[in-house]
Amino acid sequence: MNYKEIKDIISDMSISKLDTLAIEFPDGTKVSMSKSSENKKVVATDTVEVISRVEEQIIKKEEIKEEGIFITSPIVGTFYESSAPDKAPYVKVGDKVKKGDIICIIEAMKLINEIASEEDGEIKEILVKNGDIVDFGKPLFKII
Repeated sequence: MNYKEIKDIISDMSISKLDTLAIEFPDGTKVSMSKSSENKKVVATDTVEVISRVEEQIIKKEEIKEEGIFITSPIVGTFYESSAPDKAPYVKVGDKVKKGDIICIIEAMKLINEIASEEDGEIKEILVKNGDIVDFGKPLFKII
C-alpha cells in the first residue's frame, strides 16, 4: 500500500458507511481509524507518523533499486565469463540484459551450467573474475 492509497482511504473514510478500519503493515506499523456516528469525523491514530513511515519505506525501495540487484551463483563451481577462452564474454559492464539471457557459465563436476539473468536491467558490476571458484549464493553480478 502506498502513500496515495493511504491518503485516499483516510479521505474516503469520512464519506463511507464504514465505522472502523485497521491496517497492519509488514514492518509492524498499525493504523486504526474510526468515526463516530454523531459527527461523521474521521479520527486517525498517529496518521502523520504512519504517512511519514510509508514515505520512508517508498524512499528505501527506491534506494534499493538504485543500489541494484545481485545475481548470485546457484551452484558451487568455476565461473567463466565466456563459452571458450577465445570467445567474447557473455556480458560486460554497461550491457543491457533481459530476464533469461545467458550471462555466464559455471562449471561443476565437468558439467557446464549456463546461468541466466533473473531480472531485466543493466550490468552495473561484475563481482568475480574469470576462473574464480564460486560458492552457492555468492554474488556474481550487480544489475540496476
